[in-house]
Amino acid sequence: MGTTAPRLDVLAPLSGWLVPLDSVPDPVFAGKMVGDGISLDPTSGSLLAPVSGVVSNLHSSHHALTITTAEGVEVMVHIGIDTVMLKGEGFFPLVEQGQRVAVGQPVIDFDLDLVGRKAASLLTQIIVTNGETVARMSLADGMVDAGKSVVLSLQLANGKAVLPTETAEPQLSADIAIGNPAGLHARPAAVFASKAKTFSSDIQLILGDKEANAKSVVAIMGLATKLGDLVRVRAAGGDASAAIAELTQLLNERCGEKADEAPIAPAAAPVFAQQQDSDSQLAGVGASPGIAIGRIVHHRLQEFDVPEHGKGANVEQQAFSRAAEEASAQLDLVKAQLTDPAKQAILSMHQELLQDPELLAQTYTGLADGKSAAWSWRAAFSAYSARLEAQDNPLLRERANDIRDVGRRVLALLAGVKQAALELPAGSILIAEDLAPSDTAALDPSKVMGFCTRTGGATSHVAILARSLGIPAICGISQAALKLPEGLQVILNGNEGTLAIAPTADDIAAAERDIARLAERRAAEAESSMRPAATRDGARIDVVANIRNAADAREAVAKGAEGVGLLRSEFLFDNRDTAPTEAEQAAEYCAVAEALGKERPLVVRTLDVGGDKPLSYLPLPKEDNPFLGLRGIRVSLERPDLLRTQLRAILQAAPLTQLHIMFPMVASLEELRAAKAVLTEEQAALGVSGVKVGIMVEVPSAAVLAARFAPEVDFFSIGTNDLTQYVLAMDRGHPQLAKQADALHPGVLAMIALTCEGARAHGKWVGVCGGLASDERAAPLLVGMGVTELSVSTPAVASVKATLARWSMDECRELAREVLALSTVTDVRHHLNQLAR
Repeated sequence: MGTTAPRLDVLAPLSGWLVPLDSVPDPVFAGKMVGDGISLDPTSGSLLAPVSGVVSNLHSSHHALTITTAEGVEVMVHIGIDTVMLKGEGFFPLVEQGQRVAVGQPVIDFDLDLVGRKAASLLTQIIVTNGETVARMSLADGMVDAGKSVVLSLQLANGKAVLPTETAEPQLSADIAIGNPAGLHARPAAVFASKAKTFSSDIQLILGDKEANAKSVVAIMGLATKLGDLVRVRAAGGDASAAIAELTQLLNERCGEKADEAPIAPAAAPVFAQQQDSDSQLAGVGASPGIAIGRIVHHRLQEFDVPEHGKGANVEQQAFSRAAEEASAQLDLVKAQLTDPAKQAILSMHQELLQDPELLAQTYTGLADGKSAAWSWRAAFSAYSARLEAQDNPLLRERANDIRDVGRRVLALLAGVKQAALELPAGSILIAEDLAPSDTAALDPSKVMGFCTRTGGATSHVAILARSLGIPAICGISQAALKLPEGLQVILNGNEGTLAIAPTADDIAAAERDIARLAERRAAEAESSMRPAATRDGARIDVVANIRNAADAREAVAKGAEGVGLLRSEFLFDNRDTAPTEAEQAAEYCAVAEALGKERPLVVRTLDVGGDKPLSYLPLPKEDNPFLGLRGIRVSLERPDLLRTQLRAILQAAPLTQLHIMFPMVASLEELRAAKAVLTEEQAALGVSGVKVGIMVEVPSAAVLAARFAPEVDFFSIGTNDLTQYVLAMDRGHPQLAKQADALHPGVLAMIALTCEGARAHGKWVGVCGGLASDERAAPLLVGMGVTELSVSTPAVASVKATLARWSMDECRELAREVLALSTVTDVRHHLNQLAR
């Protein structure tokens, strides 16, 4: 008879209600990237130790700690969502890192009210971060008492009873051909590793006689796979069969990467650069377009002096854990200051590297040998970056820079060295051997005219960031650039990848003319932005703005917007503990109306929540697929009290502007009629008339039935973001599918055309307020299909107006006919790019 596997009970660290981890409004926790466990909505403010053990990590912001039990189980408790941003405010630690604690002992006190007001959520996560120590986990539910109720019951993996499953024979997949044109580079490798981490089995990816930990992005990239390579997946553990099946399918689907999305490896840049070097010019690879004139400022990476020998494995491991967590928090702060999702995604990948099992394993090996944390970590990330740089694949060589960037960030914290900020004078042309992506993201375009790096290429993250910032850049520049004198005036041409190091007066004058021409075009667009939007032959098209509040409205009007095509009213309902009162709402709507005046239209969308937009004080039932559940108008009809209050508040703005009200996510005439009935009653009660009523077209049924909706509405506004995900059955936030959820898909365009056709038959107008409206290439296409209002982001107002002015209405209609006959997104985008004017 086998012995019973040991058990460990994890007690509630706080009193409150238990919540499933997958319903937490944070993808890192909900996706179990940190580990598995449960969440708790607390009613008490003194955190008790859920287990006995040693405090192996206490976060510097005191909002989270990890306790390692005698059995080696690491239990992390994380108070709230995004509470790292509070920087310790409201948290009072009662223990120190390295201290031994007993179960039920108070470890952190926190101000429940203060943290509740300032944090995104109070939901507290109780997570086992090293899932390999646990064979089975049982979750409690309902109300729990701090220090008394068991929230997790763990059957540990080191008992004999579980050995037969854990030591089962490894399973091996059949050969799988890599279909990614650039092999498993950073993005598909990250998708594959993230999926592999959802299984408890030990999983390896095998290429010939090489194999890699399938849960490690670094290890997968290190295999340097190429298009057509045959790989196999090996798994050992209780869920091995499921792991092999799902990971095989993922590889067959190219980890969500379409063939035309793969980055193209740059040509042999160093050879080209050497051939083009001369006494007056150095060359590299044009990484970000544009021309800049400025003076050289050199940026050299700091050197860190670290001791080889440590103070003991436990002390060094704790120091490393603190540094890694602080590095992640630093990246969170940088991300919070960015608005570009592409930049945020790159820094998120850097955070993933901080938890990469291969890097951590090599680091811990060094610690076990008596080396210091800094020495061990530097050896680990240096070895892996060197391994990537030795590959034949240029894309993988460029990703070595990401590993070094993350590595140096942690190393600086371990060495106690404050990394020098990039404080640069105006008119700088930055020259660097290597520029960290996180530093690039923080560059000030008003001071940095351009930059050159010795390493990297057109597909590096540094290049991607440069393009998003609009900074001309060259990568792979000649070594000679590092020896140029500080302050030397140069001309950087990011289009051609050249750096003129001895420009003549004529060269500078010519570059200034090129720069001036571009500036003139932008200035002309800004100047003409105040004119009414129209096609070249005078057909009027309303170009209006998407806004959140009165400040946005004033900025939009100043930039040439002819009104507001979408006021997202949910901004009033968000980030608060209770719904806004009628008076609070009315004040905001009236402020927006006053900013626009009586001559401009204001389209207010009623509350659009549910799905990916929850409200803390409006609990909705847990749904298997919330995007197909209570969303938009369905929520308002379920809560008519909220709808009536909002409509009364909106109607108070009617005397101040041309008021339009539209209902979101309408799928049936019954929903429209029910909402209009409430509006009619509130209009009669207030004596308000003349308000236009419309619907958002976000659901395919609304587009298909547009001709039947049209007699009962005054207008339609197409939300292309949601319409795209519902037409294509693709969650636009899905990590693998988001890039395929393209509003220029022929199926989506067909729905837009159908809406315009149905509206036109009854003399009703159609607007577009989704992201597609802000794409200047798509503007003439939408107009050609029958759209007469484009509601865009404020920065896009000038360029969209200027684009329309270069097309006649007949040309727009011909473009629509051509595009609607195409069959793929690739064909549509190619066609629009060819015709860009």
